[in-house]
Amino acid sequence: MKLKIINSNSAGNCYILENDQEALIIECGVRFERIKEALNFRLAKVAGCLVSHEHLDHCKSAKEMLSKGINVYASPGTHKAMDTITHHRAKLLLPGTEQMIGNFKVKGFDVKHDCEQPLGFLISHKETGTILFLTDSYYVEYKFPGLHNVIIEANYCNKILKERDSNGASPFFLRDRVFQSHMSIETCKKTLQANDLSQVNNIVLIHLSDGNSDEKRFKYEVEEQTGKTVHVARAGMVIDKFEKQPF
Repeated sequence: MKLKIINSNSAGNCYILENDQEALIIECGVRFERIKEALNFRLAKVAGCLVSHEHLDHCKSAKEMLSKGINVYASPGTHKAMDTITHHRAKLLLPGTEQMIGNFKVKGFDVKHDCEQPLGFLISHKETGTILFLTDSYYVEYKFPGLHNVIIEANYCNKILKERDSNGASPFFLRDRVFQSHMSIETCKKTLQANDLSQVNNIVLIHLSDGNSDEKRFKYEVEEQTGKTVHVARAGMVIDKFEKQPF
């Protein structure tokens, strides 16, 4: 199984889990053309698309996905906010319930963000094992047993944000929104520390802020803490061995 990163920042987020037979799209906050290109135009292999919440950098192409015959899975609140809930391919994913999407088993869980009914996802597949996907949440109250791969937000650093705030580079309203809606590297590390990572192969840091993060520092700190292979998501990145077994 491969993990393809189409984009991962406030301009748009989209990730594809893919093998030769099928693909699962996670977020569709970029132009649909970019997604098609990443799939080599093989739309028939797409089992479905997960959308965590209704902000455009995560759901920009949701309506086009539906129009092209792709099932879009999201919470009822997210579908209502996207104005997609009446579409016959809009599939409701309720927190705490499991849904088979092709050969992917997906379970949604509540997260903390400034929107209607945001979700994080636990995604299981025989090739990948269990994947934690967690973005756009300033905190998560759960622990997740049996993880094999982790895709997690590390949006900003408290110190960097406060320094930019004191220099006038970050307006108060923007600072407050970041605090109330996104995960800091400090909280990211605490979240990882709270979980059993003994079987984890890859940790992917996503949705880094352009001005309030430090890619090299974040990667080093998480590697030092966890001893795991850590990637910082970039547009066009492909992780070829995003699997349950390390080799």
